[in-house]
Amino acid sequence: MTEPRFHVVAATSDLAPGDQMHVELDGEDILLCNYRGKYYAVGYYCTHAFMPLEGGYLEDGCVGCPYHGAMFNLSDGSVAMPPANGGIRTYPVRVENDTVAVSATPSNDPD
Repeated sequence: MTEPRFHVVAATSDLAPGDQMHVELDGEDILLCNYRGKYYAVGYYCTHAFMPLEGGYLEDGCVGCPYHGAMFNLSDGSVAMPPANGGIRTYPVRVENDTVAVSATPSNDPD
């Protein structure tokens, strides 16, 4: 298995704890989140109504859909609260030298 290729997408100073940003890598829409000082990269869209998760709340290690309240675990993409129809992808993140890098190769396959 080959090592995933990482792309620098932000400086650590770009995302304070609680902040989020949309990232597009290799055709993948990704939501980058800083939850309590740790960076997570997850699928950008909720599986319930395919609405963006960006702007949703970060709470209890989850991102909540701002439209219908579905919640997903940031660490593994699993559904924490309905009405989601399935989990979301998660992506590897590396923080080095004040930069945040993400791989477009998902860590999981929620389908």
